[in-house]
Amino acid sequence: MKLKEILLTSALLLAAFGTAQAQQQTQVIAHRGFWKTPGSAQNSLAALVKADSIRCYGSEFDVWLTSDNQLVVNHDDTFRGVTIQDASLAVCTAVRLDNGETLPTLRQYLERARTLHTRLILELKSHRTPEQETRAVQGIIRMVHELGLDERTEYISFSRHATREFIRLAPQGTPVYYLEGDADPQTLKDWGCAGADYHFKVFRQHPEWIEQCHRLGLKVNAWTVNKAEDMQWLIDHGVDFITTNEPVLLQQISNK
Repeated sequence: MKLKEILLTSALLLAAFGTAQAQQQTQVIAHRGFWKTPGSAQNSLAALVKADSIRCYGSEFDVWLTSDNQLVVNHDDTFRGVTIQDASLAVCTAVRLDNGETLPTLRQYLERARTLHTRLILELKSHRTPEQETRAVQGIIRMVHELGLDERTEYISFSRHATREFIRLAPQGTPVYYLEGDADPQTLKDWGCAGADYHFKVFRQHPEWIEQCHRLGLKVNAWTVNKAEDMQWLIDHGVDFITTNEPVLLQQISNK
């Protein structure tokens, strides 16, 4: 009887160890989708699909509010001569990406995501006024909910106001991260953030923040990490996620 108990205990311990190891593996987030591959472009629908095809944990993308209060996906404030905050939806969506796609609306992007599995890491860009950011947050959350993507969407922003608005308005438990890198882990905890999502150089300067986040029950993401040695340093220090333009390289290193 004792032998059976010992064997059972050993099996449970091994299973628990295996689970812990799996949980500790650093997850891969494709920065602006998987765009460094043929047929793709930054923040394109193709980049989202390709990030999903290589089984990234998440695909990061950027959202702006147009002059007529519509939501579009793009990184730059001004792209191909069009300043998004000053332009209408019709003007913005007439712009072509590098792969020939038109600049997508958020609805187009989310509808494409419904057929995929990767998580959506939605960054709201910093706008000129808090009022614009609040309208954008309200529209984003409403659309994400309407399309049934609440459980797969995480929110990030450099704007303190937008970060707090996501925390205030998103369904309880939705992961919201702050990007600027100027708030310590306890401050993020007090705001209600899910964790720190900072440039990797911030964690190089404050490696203790990684451990502090974990002690507080917060997650840690580092961006935008494209060199193998930086990826390895972050993995060795136990970060939960890495956002990269080189998702295949990061997968190879993470899976060693």
